[in-house]
This record gives sequence, C-alpha cells and structure tokens, in this order.
Amino acid sequence: MIAGKYIYFASDFHLGVPDHASSREREDRIIRWLDSIKVNAGELYLLGDVFDFWFEYKTVVPKGYVRLLGKLAELSDAGVRIVMFKGNHDMWMFDYFQKELDIEIISDELVIERQGKVFYLHHGDGLGPGDPGYKILKTVFRSKFCQWLFARLHPNLGMGIAQKWSARSRLASTVEEKFVNADREWLITYSKELLNHSHFDYLIFGHRHLPLDIRLDEKSRYINLGEWINHNSYAVFDGNDLSLQYFESGDRADKMTIS
Repeated sequence: MIAGKYIYFASDFHLGVPDHASSREREDRIIRWLDSIKVNAGELYLLGDVFDFWFEYKTVVPKGYVRLLGKLAELSDAGVRIVMFKGNHDMWMFDYFQKELDIEIISDELVIERQGKVFYLHHGDGLGPGDPGYKILKTVFRSKFCQWLFARLHPNLGMGIAQKWSARSRLASTVEEKFVNADREWLITYSKELLNHSHFDYLIFGHRHLPLDIRLDEKSRYINLGEWINHNSYAVFDGNDLSLQYFESGDRADKMTIS
C-alpha cells in the first residue's frame, strides 16, 4: 500500500438496468464518485456486477458505458491499481479489460494483505448453504462450451437475449432488500466457516445488494458493499481501518454485532 493512498471497494453498479436513462444517470454518479476518490486512491476493487450483462465476442464488446470505461482508463493510466471481479451478471469477461485498460480480472476469490490486515474478497454468488439451482447454473454458464455456444450467436441476437434476461433482474425494480437475521444471511455463514480455518480481518462481498458492516468476532468483520441504485455505498481502507460509506446520500450502514 502506497503511503497516503487509500484502497476503495465497490460493487453491483448493474449498469444497463432498469432502462437506458436510469443507467446513464447512475453512470454519471459513479463517474463523480471516481473523480472524488482519484486524488488519494491507490487501489480500486470492483467486486462484480459492474454491468447487468457483459459478453466479449472476439471482435465485439457491448455498446455503451464509454464514460465509465474512459474514467477507469484515466485512473489506470494515473497509476491506480484496478481489479475487477466477475459477478453473476458479468461473468463473461475475458481479456478486453486487461488489454485495453490494464485492469486485472478475478474469477473467484482474492486474498490480499495490506498494512498487516488480511482481506478476503469475492463477489459472493454461489457461496454458503442453499441455492443449488444457481450453483449448477453458474457451473454451466462458466463452462467453455457454453461460452463458445453463445459466441456463435450474432451480437444483435445475443445482446437482445441478454436485455430480456436483464429485465428479470432483481435490480430491475427499485425494491430495497432487507436484513432479516444473521442465520438467514448465507454470506455470514460462509464467512464464519472460513474463519474456522484462516484469519481474515475483513471479508468483503458484493451480490447481496444490502450494505452491511457486521462484526463476526473480536478481530473479523463481514462487509457487504451494497449496490448503486438504492444505496451508492462503498468501502474505503485508509491504512488503519475500513469503513462503509455512502456517496451523495444521507444513508447510514446497517451495523450489527454478531458473536
């Protein structure tokens, strides 16, 4: 970690839904956020579902999002390390971001250590108990054969299918998700299982769409980054501690202590 530089974490922009106008407004807000952090950002981790759908053909990528891509290029060229995770909506990323923007792509988990703190990072899909149907679907979608098969579709047809799929997204509506209890939070269950075998100071996920900062024990915290339709939430590590924050919003994180 470079002295004086912070590490930022965000997830679930879901650009593309629920419609073009709303997505563009959200993209502009994300750009303003990136402009606000570029002065002190040393590293930026985007933990998946940046796009509500993404597929890289050999010579074609989805149209749009040029303002975000340009801003990420600006940050990357300025020396900010950018790491992007595959989410369940944009798992079909291949080498475009690496070649064009020098962004590292992570398929599953990543463990990093900064200033003596250990971070476990993952988008969060397919982890913990339950949801066997999605876990099977994820294996199918991530298979080389499925990717090869989709690539055979003309981009107009492929993206048309993707847009219909996105219309069914749980973020296509603006209904906020709610925290019920820790026992029903599968990522908390998964985090506790990880802590039985290894120590992590921070276990950071996206996917859940609800910003949460929960203490799991005396040394470990579970952080969910939320999303950018209802919350505009993100996390920042200043070299000493990590905090969950909000951009252009008066909201506050749901903070709970779980033993």
